[in-house]
Amino acid sequence: MAYDYDPELAPWAPRLAPVDYTDPVAARAAVRAIAGRRPAYRPLGAIEVFDTSAPGPDGAPPVPLRVYRPAARGTRPGPGLLYLHWGGFVCGDLDAMHPTCLRLADRTGAVVVAADYRLAPEHPFPAGLEDAYAALRWTAENAARLGVDRNRLGIGGESAGGGLAAAVALLARDRGGPPLRLQCLMWPELDDRLDTVSARAFTDTPKWNRACAQASWGYYLGSRHRPGADGVPPYAAPARAADLSGLPPAYVCACEYDPGRDEAITYAHRLIQAGVRTEIGYWPGTFHASVSVADAAVSRKMLADQTDALVRGLGGTPQRTPHADTEGRKRT
Repeated sequence: MAYDYDPELAPWAPRLAPVDYTDPVAARAAVRAIAGRRPAYRPLGAIEVFDTSAPGPDGAPPVPLRVYRPAARGTRPGPGLLYLHWGGFVCGDLDAMHPTCLRLADRTGAVVVAADYRLAPEHPFPAGLEDAYAALRWTAENAARLGVDRNRLGIGGESAGGGLAAAVALLARDRGGPPLRLQCLMWPELDDRLDTVSARAFTDTPKWNRACAQASWGYYLGSRHRPGADGVPPYAAPARAADLSGLPPAYVCACEYDPGRDEAITYAHRLIQAGVRTEIGYWPGTFHASVSVADAAVSRKMLADQTDALVRGLGGTPQRTPHADTEGRKRT
């Protein structure tokens, strides 16, 4: 299929082959290599970074965390953001999200907490979700020490991390957990059924295609559930949730040539219909996580819009410079 990519993205599209998720060991090695090639982010101000952990769910090990705290905040309480990494529920770690979390803390003024949740297939649903929820509870319980205003706490993530963020928002609502001010879902993985137009059509797109999504959902749901079958819990696939009322306001970002495009847009529309204040960022000419081509103007705009949504949604303090919201000055 021919795709009308953004002119600055088009030369890179053939080079950005999707990770082969059918082999989790090889996929993790590939993701580590990709993360290792990402350019370092240069913060405008000092960011205190430290590793810690949250108590795990019952019977599970502690959840490794990495905290990013803007030094300019001083002792004043401000917004906090739990941010969950990408990787198809199979790959990714704290290092993979390091430049992103530095950028988010630097640009929004929020204390950012990254969680290294357990991965499938060794730990299928609900392990990763429960780890993410444990990280949210830890962030809320330690808000005063972190300098976080508990009334200005958000959650976000990219791809599988975006799907987990949506699921954590559902879980927090239903369990009476920490109140969330915003959910920021960047090209989220939300629907195991893969029956939308985009999920069926995009079999050869860069970075993420239908085969990636099929493998991802198969591993994440494990032996207890079959992707697309009846009975898959909405906490695993938030698109299956019948009731989206009472959820926190949302920013949902979707890319045109992404198998997950339609599920993200549909979820955003359903949030709106349920009375949830929702903003949609839709980007023609882009593909899944195309912000990795950091020099492209559309990438800078996507990240600037995310920053703006987080600042407005959480009441942060934006930082502005001539080199605006990119994660580096080199393409990856």
